[in-house]
Amino acid sequence: MNKIIMIKRVICVTLFIFLSSGAFCESPVMQAYLERFVRADLFGKVDILHEASRNYELNSQTGYAHSLYEYALQFVADNYAQIDDLCDMNTIAGLSINGLINEKNANHITDSDIYGILNVLWKLFLSYPDSKTRADTVIALSIIGKGNASLINNINNFLTEQNALFRSGEAVDYLVVSACISALMELGSSSSYPVLFSIITSGYPEVISSESYGALEIIPGALQQFLLNVIENNPPDEKYAAFRAVMNSQRLTIPERGQLAEAALAQSLLASEENVDLSVIRYASVVMLTGLRWTRANNLAIRHYYQVQADYQHEIIPKERFLEAIACLGAVGNSDAALVLCLQLGLINIRTETQGVFDADITLAIVKSLGLIGDNAAFNHLSYITNLPYTDEIIAQAREAVNRLKW
Repeated sequence: MNKIIMIKRVICVTLFIFLSSGAFCESPVMQAYLERFVRADLFGKVDILHEASRNYELNSQTGYAHSLYEYALQFVADNYAQIDDLCDMNTIAGLSINGLINEKNANHITDSDIYGILNVLWKLFLSYPDSKTRADTVIALSIIGKGNASLINNINNFLTEQNALFRSGEAVDYLVVSACISALMELGSSSSYPVLFSIITSGYPEVISSESYGALEIIPGALQQFLLNVIENNPPDEKYAAFRAVMNSQRLTIPERGQLAEAALAQSLLASEENVDLSVIRYASVVMLTGLRWTRANNLAIRHYYQVQADYQHEIIPKERFLEAIACLGAVGNSDAALVLCLQLGLINIRTETQGVFDADITLAIVKSLGLIGDNAAFNHLSYITNLPYTDEIIAQAREAVNRLKW
């Protein structure tokens, strides 16, 4: 028995089941299309689907056209393995998928139709060998099955399996993974946050990771709480990935960004040993907190300042990091931070008076930060600057800072 005869027998059995269900008994037009589709060769089936897509009578009646497309996809899923050249099969699948999407957009697919359509599409997605067709299929699933919890769970699980394969060194289809990310964006369920974040931390190419970051940004839900949990509980590399999402987010509010940057700084300061990811988080969170003027981070900013000061004195870090720590104290600090800076400025004044030596960048940064805090405990130290051989810029900034002190 050759392949053609086998395929025809499968088609006849499948068509009998479809017609026996009664789905098309009230649609002679549909039955005619189905009978023609069964008799036609692959090229003829393509022509029939093109014709059906242009048939106003067929497409204007709820529950008719989508049944032809569903049947055509079932034909592809059942018979592709018997075909050597999948070009025509790909075309049949593509036309049918587009037809189903159009039917969904026209509200011609009822709730009772969804289950069967999703089953056929999911079967095709899991088994079909052509990447583009699979990608188109999962996108169609997300459009037609929006709100379907089982479908969301299926795609989440599929991506979880792909991530595990990728982490183990196995090859995965990037086009399909990318399409699944787009599908999850369309479905819009926060239950997808973990698997999307797993893609980010699995080492995929940057374009795939960027798509996952974008999906996290778009999908509604408690994104702040999800990222906070990762920052507080996950390994350093995942903390860093979560903080990257914070830094690049246009969705998170200022209070949410402040809370997450505060948590990130706290976690980086808790580290018992040096870690590259945590170091990056620490310095980046300080810059963010400075920009936000997040005063809740005062105590953390002081701890960070002392650690950076020690590292700078031992030439472990560049001056830029020390200047950032000083700026952070000025932006988020209270009287405690002012006291820290006053002590440092006092030492600088003594050294300048006795030795004539000072670092202009650090001195200027401290004066500016004391002016921002505005604590009057800094008055004597700031006023004394005018009596010492500082630069004109430092002296002018000290006078301005004095004028900003609160009494």
